[in-house]
Amino acid sequence: MIHRDAWVVGVREDLVERPGHPEDRFHRLTVEHPGAVMVLAVDADERVFCLQQYRHSSQHEFVEIPAGLRDAGDEPPLETAKRELREEAELQASDWRRLLRTYPSAGITNEVHEIFLARGLSHADRGDFTLRHEEAAMEAFWAPFEELLSGVLEGRVRQGPIAQAVLAYEVLKRRGELG
Repeated sequence: MIHRDAWVVGVREDLVERPGHPEDRFHRLTVEHPGAVMVLAVDADERVFCLQQYRHSSQHEFVEIPAGLRDAGDEPPLETAKRELREEAELQASDWRRLLRTYPSAGITNEVHEIFLARGLSHADRGDFTLRHEEAAMEAFWAPFEELLSGVLEGRVRQGPIAQAVLAYEVLKRRGELG
């Protein structure tokens, strides 16, 4: 292990043998990450709950959907998604569906994204959760789905998980797979 911190990240260096070629050995760095969930929360008017948030690593503000780390032990991904929707959006949903399970950057990290669709939305109390750090400055807003889809296709909405969620939702709508 090269690095491990108390927040999220570990970095390790592995000695790798190319499959079928044990003589071809090389080193690779891997960023260890517990994974994350994202929630595309769509209301009855086809609006999506969004957040505008600054991300230090890329030094940009992004339009995002509620999301959070899978850092609560063995909590199932859906339960993490429900918690994050409550904490970040003060919402709960009666209808949940997994949209996607993706690897955001498989060449450098073991992180997995579990992306959910939440519908049947209603207000929920945040509980004892307090928005801190970057989250304290997040701006929440509702975006009409069609405008968000245009933003993704035009490159104005460019963070991976929201783009994936929006595109998956559009495909499911076109296929008639959303009841």
